[in-house]
Amino acid sequence: MATAASLIDWRGAVDANDAIDSLRQGRDVAVDANARPEALVARMAFLSARSEIDRARALIEALDRSGSIELRARGHYLLANALLRKAFDQIQRSELEGANPFVNLAKREYRQALQLAPEYWDAKYNLDVAARLVRDFPDFERKSGDELSADPKKLWTDIPGKPKGLP
Repeated sequence: MATAASLIDWRGAVDANDAIDSLRQGRDVAVDANARPEALVARMAFLSARSEIDRARALIEALDRSGSIELRARGHYLLANALLRKAFDQIQRSELEGANPFVNLAKREYRQALQLAPEYWDAKYNLDVAARLVRDFPDFERKSGDELSADPKKLWTDIPGKPKGLP
């Protein structure tokens, strides 16, 4: 009985290693949601590099159910990078309004990675980059143009802009 279980486990590891190797070489290999977490991360890296965000997002849920903390953090990081690349593409095409949701989703995924692995330096750095692109402001109601209505007591103190007067 133990031999059969060991044989099944060994065969699963061999299949996962083959899939990981193929994905690293750039060949598209389907990975089941019940596959080993390492294979899920490799598939997410493959999909994220090709901007297939929705397909990668479907795998993150399976990874969150079965993976180790490090692999889960890596998965969220990969998804966040794909979202941020999508935002950069839109920024380069001067589609600034369309980039905002992707930046905010990327920040959410970086934060999730950092909740899992607080010392994940790459996620910290990329979160900082994303935070500089779109700041988290309190809820303002936009009337028109650049005018914002807000109670002066609730005004965010770190609003970017050109300061008036002397220091």
